[in-house]
Amino acid sequence: MTEHDILGTVRSLVDQEHALRARRAAGDIDSQDEHAQLQQLEEALDQCWDLLRQRRAKSEFGENPDAAEARPVKTVEGYLQ
Repeated sequence: MTEHDILGTVRSLVDQEHALRARRAAGDIDSQDEHAQLQQLEEALDQCWDLLRQRRAKSEFGENPDAAEARPVKTVEGYLQ
């Protein structure tokens, strides 16, 4: 996945987040459904940002950015714990 692809995925996930919030505001879904779906979107976004940081770090230090791989949600979400 290239940096351009990752940023495209980020844009798509943000658009999905906005649509989800609009559905909640319109009363199409309840807050529990919204919360569960938002959590999934946030985890996917965190994975994208992590992958982008990995790619940029590899490039900065002369490594192949294509060697960066998406890490599991548990790993990405557990950084601060």
